Amino acid sequence: TDQSVTKARQRRPDARPAEILGAALELFAEKGFSGTRLEDVAARAGLSKAAIYLYFDGKMDLLRALVQEMAGANLAVAGSIAQGHVGEVAPLLRQILVFMSGQMRHTRFPELMKVVISESRAHPEIGQLYLDNVIRHGLPLFEGLIARGVAAGEFRSLDPSLAAKSLISPMLLAAIWKTVFEPLGAETLDIEGLARQHVDILLKGMAP
Repeated sequence: TDQSVTKARQRRPDARPAEILGAALELFAEKGFSGTRLEDVAARAGLSKAAIYLYFDGKMDLLRALVQEMAGANLAVAGSIAQGHVGEVAPLLRQILVFMSGQMRHTRFPELMKVVISESRAHPEIGQLYLDNVIRHGLPLFEGLIARGVAAGEFRSLDPSLAAKSLISPMLLAAIWKTVFEPLGAETLDIEGLARQHVDILLKGMAP
């Protein structure tokens, strides 16, 4: 409405980037990256198209900011959980995966993953952006923890790289299920329950 647009324009300028990014993610998920115009983002955010250019250079810059903000925050928390940890690795892996499942449930990160998955064939730079900023930072964290567990005899001899991918695979399922199948009427996935059960099965499988 005109009133809501007026209120949006009256908000503090430092709140506008977050509003723009929220609107962009909604539209990327609804219409796809190609189908979204900056005019659409501006209208959803209650701003002019010119106002967006005060903060972002274009659609790819918006997506880059979304990846860095959302994924970067998650990686920072996971890294802080792991930093300085001593003792067995298994409880740490469980804690991090349960944290990730909460993010999948309570934030819009699954929508970001949907955009990356659905748009990367037409726009390889989107997949490259996620690969460079998320996967190549997140996977080494898990690989290092698993390798530490193997070296300490906590886990049997295995490939830490493959084990790390196995560990986080339910989060990919959760993103697809939540953004693709639940809107079509599929039952709501208990993402936290899936994470707890999966890590329990995996840790038992990795035990000496």
